[in-house]
Amino acid sequence: MEALGLINLIISVVFFICFSYQIVYFMVPFFKKGKPHKPPVLHRYAVLIPARNEETVIVPLIESIKNQNYPSELVTIFVVADNCTDSTAELARNSGAVVFERFNRQKIGKGYALDYLIRKIHQSYPRDAFDGYFVFDADNLLDENYIAEMNQIFSDGYKIITSYRNSKNYGDNWISAGYSLWLLEESKYFNHARMLLNTSCSVSGTGFLFSREILEKTGGWKFFLLTEDFEFTVHHVIEGEKIGYCSTAVFYDEQPVKFSQACRQRMRWAKGYLQVTKKYGMELLKRIFKGSFACFDIGMATILAVALTILGITINLPVAIAGFCSGDNLMMTLKSVLQPLVNAYLMFAAIGAVTTITEWKRIHTSALKKILYIFTFPLFMLTAVPISFIALFKKVEWQPIYHNKGITFQEIRDADKKLLKRIAS
Repeated sequence: MEALGLINLIISVVFFICFSYQIVYFMVPFFKKGKPHKPPVLHRYAVLIPARNEETVIVPLIESIKNQNYPSELVTIFVVADNCTDSTAELARNSGAVVFERFNRQKIGKGYALDYLIRKIHQSYPRDAFDGYFVFDADNLLDENYIAEMNQIFSDGYKIITSYRNSKNYGDNWISAGYSLWLLEESKYFNHARMLLNTSCSVSGTGFLFSREILEKTGGWKFFLLTEDFEFTVHHVIEGEKIGYCSTAVFYDEQPVKFSQACRQRMRWAKGYLQVTKKYGMELLKRIFKGSFACFDIGMATILAVALTILGITINLPVAIAGFCSGDNLMMTLKSVLQPLVNAYLMFAAIGAVTTITEWKRIHTSALKKILYIFTFPLFMLTAVPISFIALFKKVEWQPIYHNKGITFQEIRDADKKLLKRIAS
């Protein structure tokens, strides 16, 4: 038990040393202002939407893009209806999008759908038809100023830009709230701080923009691992590209509400991180030793976090099982196993509280739920621990997450107004 306690202490110290710099991220947005912008230049954009059986949500997304405060003639919406068996393609086409249908049961996943869509666009349009390419999931909704705000950062010279990710269904339950709070934290205290500190940000899933130059440099979309967004980020950070962030470009997406869905999705993410580590780990390490803080930051925030989690479980699980089975030193076993969990719970609760307080007005649910989900947030985060461990041994394949929140951006605003009236009365 003493040896176990010492090992856990060493892991905790390593964890603190490697991640202590991120404490600065939580302070930066309060003390540092962004650089002044350059005069904006209007650019032509292609909007890329991979969709698989998304008939419930595809139309509100397209409508939110068409309602942008940006010249509509400079924005073309493309949808790839990927292995659809519903009316996604028809609804998207009737809503004004250019639709390509893809049927391939061997190469499954968002990366393959994006590759197919981009190749189809290049067959139908000149190579220089678009200056940049947005990527959205079908369940997303855009604030009406989204493209204009992203265009400002694009005009500043960034070739890859990510944005502020909010939630359509924060208040559904502790699972959707856990996802949402985590993504709000990532936007506010990681990508925003990185942008202010002039280092590279990280693309997370959806809601990002890349230039034609980036596409030409990579020879199309070449990212097909289970976490194609993370692979895209790591590849370009290694190449020395600085990914920007736009805090004023807000989009919304739908989070899972079922634990089974959440486990499936996060299992894919954990396996995807392992795939990226295997493919890019050595090159990332080389860049870190050459002095790349961006590579160090990306590696710490994802790869090392997963590695330390797996190491902790590998060491603690056999000892815990042996201790419980033998009945010897039961209290010491419990203390050794539970103490790191308690510490982690308190840490995530503090992070959740800070994020909730600062992003209070942007969280679309009641005050009671905002407070309640601060305390369930650590539980959501800690479920990643066994998932990351199981991902080591389990074969994981891409599976769709089904969405049913077919609401409009206006409906989100109307719900906020009703909530404010209820509070006032």
